[in-house]
Amino acid sequence: MKSTVRRLRRSASGTDELPLGLTLLAGAVAASMLFPLTWLVVEAATVDLGRAWSMLVRPATVDVVVNSLLLMAGVTALSVLLGVPLAWLTVQTDLPFRRFWSVVVALPLVVPSYIGAFAFVSAFGPRGEFQSILEPLGIERLPEIYGLPGAILVITLYTYPYVYLTVRAGLLSFDTTLLEAARTLNHGRWGAFRRVTLPHVQPAIVAGALLAALYAVSDFGTPAIMRLPVFTRQIFVEFHRFAADYAAMLSLQLLAIVLVVLALESRVRRDESIHGDGVGGDADPVVSLGAWRWPATLLPAAVAGLALAVPLWILGLWLVTADPNARPQLGFELHYATNSVLVAGAAAFVAIVAALPVAYLAARTDSRLADLFERVTYVGFAVPGVVLGLALVYFGTRFDALGLPYAPPIYQTLPLLVFAYVVRFVPQAVGSIRTTTLQVDPRLVEAARTLGKSPLRAFRSVTLPLIAPGVVAGAALVFLTTMKELPVTLLLRPNEFETLVTLVWQAQEGAFFQYAAIPSLLLLAVSALSMVVLLSQEGGRGGL
Repeated sequence: MKSTVRRLRRSASGTDELPLGLTLLAGAVAASMLFPLTWLVVEAATVDLGRAWSMLVRPATVDVVVNSLLLMAGVTALSVLLGVPLAWLTVQTDLPFRRFWSVVVALPLVVPSYIGAFAFVSAFGPRGEFQSILEPLGIERLPEIYGLPGAILVITLYTYPYVYLTVRAGLLSFDTTLLEAARTLNHGRWGAFRRVTLPHVQPAIVAGALLAALYAVSDFGTPAIMRLPVFTRQIFVEFHRFAADYAAMLSLQLLAIVLVVLALESRVRRDESIHGDGVGGDADPVVSLGAWRWPATLLPAAVAGLALAVPLWILGLWLVTADPNARPQLGFELHYATNSVLVAGAAAFVAIVAALPVAYLAARTDSRLADLFERVTYVGFAVPGVVLGLALVYFGTRFDALGLPYAPPIYQTLPLLVFAYVVRFVPQAVGSIRTTTLQVDPRLVEAARTLGKSPLRAFRSVTLPLIAPGVVAGAALVFLTTMKELPVTLLLRPNEFETLVTLVWQAQEGAFFQYAAIPSLLLLAVSALSMVVLLSQEGGRGGL
């Protein structure tokens, strides 16, 4: 359908050929997005085949692979077990305060998982805050929260909204008269759900599950805090051990897993576009929970309580009980926030400049080449941040080692850090700008051209003002997600350049958690703003 609309608009505008200058510019942007990963392949190619094989089959590598796959499987399964019932309860039932729970159960998405991880460690660790509450009852130590079970629990609490939101969107487009017809045929609640609702939302369940799987296998902060040897944590550890070849081999293995997940997600998306013919229905509840109406609220209350109340409780506790003299060098200073704003603002600006030609070309032409350029820009977003950061470390160190005349060093500089952010998050800007560009009537541009304006002047005077909301929304999303990015910042930041995320990381590494309270609360506020931007983009299309 989208390609048909683009084809009609192309015909209306009379643009049958790709503009050469715009195509070259979009191609250059796409190539720069792929550039970092080539250095990862180059680094891995320098490893002797015999040594490469020995690294791949060593017990430590096998342990990393198994832990990563188990983490991905566990998070995916639990996310489905939480997300699907929550979506069903908040869309198709008479759950009390249904609209309130609809918003609350989506809010864990705004909490960076690494903040949730160290909050849970502080709360439920063997000598944590929860244990101190239970100590008068004779409980001197709680079970270990570290390891695979703890990592699965924490990541699931901040990942299940991917499943919840995709399934909720599917249920909102569901024709509820089909469910009512099933009930008239004497099917019970479960029978009607299994025979009618579940087949309709199955593509949405799979799509959300694959997003959760991709996040789980790419997450760095939570496994590191939970002391679980998985790909992301081990790559970071090996890099700091100066085992660059081993880190490169682990990165390629992780990329292989990510590519499999992306291939599955692409297949599901195609199937959904083919079979997704739901006509939609009203949002009124069609299933009465009866005696289970109030007990059913325990599920959203428990999930939201764990995911939201625990971090807020711990951060608030640290804020009022912090000892400012314990480690004064970790105390919050204004320049941490200004540094974060500086690099995030630079990344947002560069990302918009890079996204404009790609998004405009993809929206205005029905070309496979334009589609290819657009898809290539999404590579950096799919690649785990620790892998992207490591690839740019290889490039920066190799470039500096060349000692080219008049070429300044680039490793651990702000330009390289900003470039990494752009590669990572430019898809957010591309998607936002492309969507708004598709809504602009190309005949307005043609009218400007007939008045003698050049293509560039017509774009500036006609198209750019009309797509300004999409540009602003894309820039805001890049800015807000850059503020929270952890592994890229840790690997590429200049020496002595501290941000909110580096302060949080240093505080948790030194077990001086109280110093993470203020920067963590600021990051939560930033994350909440990103949710506001996302919801504003949804407008009135059946959102929360």
